[in-house]
Amino acid sequence: MLTLYGMYRSRASRNIWLLEELGAKYVLKPIIQAYRLPDPKAPDAPLNTLSPEFLKLSPAGAIPVMEDDGLILSESLAINHYIARKHGGPLAPADLREDAQMVQWALFAATWIETPALEIMMAYARKETGTKAGQAAVAALADKLLRPFGALEKHLSMHSHMVGGRFTAADIDMAEIVRYAQPHDALMQRFPRVKSWLELCQNRAAFKKMWTLREAEPA
Repeated sequence: MLTLYGMYRSRASRNIWLLEELGAKYVLKPIIQAYRLPDPKAPDAPLNTLSPEFLKLSPAGAIPVMEDDGLILSESLAINHYIARKHGGPLAPADLREDAQMVQWALFAATWIETPALEIMMAYARKETGTKAGQAAVAALADKLLRPFGALEKHLSMHSHMVGGRFTAADIDMAEIVRYAQPHDALMQRFPRVKSWLELCQNRAAFKKMWTLREAEPA
């Protein structure tokens, strides 16, 4: 059975969402991020990203990591691509063309959107937007997203979903990265098609299940 090492409050959320969409059997083995612990190397510390046992699976000490039939795979987007192709069906690429498009959008999200979007989410989580300096920092991050969000807005204005005119793993990958910027409503309002598409994705039962479990996990 597929084993996923990670936490709901991590990039493993995109893998869990896909697995729930597929109704696939899997085991989630909790691996907490080392930075969330006062002393991750303490003898009584819970299994974390700096634990020797985990570093054997992930020399980089990062979650998530997947283990399936002897295959050990890191990087959440690569994991999702593997899971989708293994299970097949409408969430997977139907042919080589769609496969290439899914890879294209995953790389676009990771290289153009994820870093500034994640920093926006963290700023809101730390309540930094309550100060003028924090607001200015978020505005500067949002400016970095205008170009990629503009491209995404144009694509979604012509297509109902990221690839193939149907909900696929590509939507999960993109939605989970765009989600990081979602707290900044001023940005989302500028891109109404992106906003409505994201809300449609997040209205799916599998996302709601994943999110409920995420919210129940200690922050």
